[in-house]
Amino acid sequence: MPNYRLLAVDIDGTLVNSRDELTPAVAEAVRRAAAAGVRVVLVTGRQYGRSRPLAVELGLDTPIVSSCGSLIKRPSDHRTLFRADFPRHVLGEVLTTVHDAGYDPVVYTDTFTAGYEYHFPVDPPRRSELAQFIRLNPTNGRHTPDLVAAPPEGAFAGFAIGTREEMFAMHEQLDARLPGELYIHVLRSPRYEGFMCEIAAREMTKWSGVMWLAESWNIAAEEICAVGDDVNDLPMIRGAGLGVAMGNAVPELKAAADRIAPTHDDDGLVEVVRWVLGE
Repeated sequence: MPNYRLLAVDIDGTLVNSRDELTPAVAEAVRRAAAAGVRVVLVTGRQYGRSRPLAVELGLDTPIVSSCGSLIKRPSDHRTLFRADFPRHVLGEVLTTVHDAGYDPVVYTDTFTAGYEYHFPVDPPRRSELAQFIRLNPTNGRHTPDLVAAPPEGAFAGFAIGTREEMFAMHEQLDARLPGELYIHVLRSPRYEGFMCEIAAREMTKWSGVMWLAESWNIAAEEICAVGDDVNDLPMIRGAGLGVAMGNAVPELKAAADRIAPTHDDDGLVEVVRWVLGE
């Protein structure tokens, strides 16, 4: 096995199980990798605020790559190391397109220390899927009635939410309106009933976030192991020296992976750590 110096770990469906639990076996394995000198980086579609408690529990002092690569923050002091803001004209087009299609757009801003991280325009929302998202994230959202007409400064990612078919259609509309300007994917988080059409600036992916850190640490792509379970993990699974799909991963990810680990409900990340440490 090559000497892997960085382990990039997705959260939902990878680090935590189907009950959103970090099991003792997985926690011990992650700590063992870090103690062996491997830089363990949480790389997630979650907001920073929902990711940080896991880093703290694991004792990780490495930066968190959140919002699919669009925001990198240090959990010890919340310092922002990297943020990929939408160009203003692109953000305006995104919000208008989503709104005109009948959905309430949500955007993220780098405002964790101010007590909120996302903005939504209508209260109550027009769709039950977004109402559920807000209900499950009640303390870190801000109702911003003029979001579409006057979006906040520093917005770096966002989403629309609805049915699977609706969100793939939303993806097509955004691609047609802003060709080459966005990175978009459609997935369903196990936490929510709806499918999300997640939107970021072009070339902003989990892999771009991982490589931003790796280059600062003089770590080459072949020295990285990346592990995940869904379509937003594809860039890092393809780019890493060892790309691992969890046993519960979507078929596209399994097809792209170098190895397939046991499922998240079988503590599959424990086996990944063994591979990384050459055991």
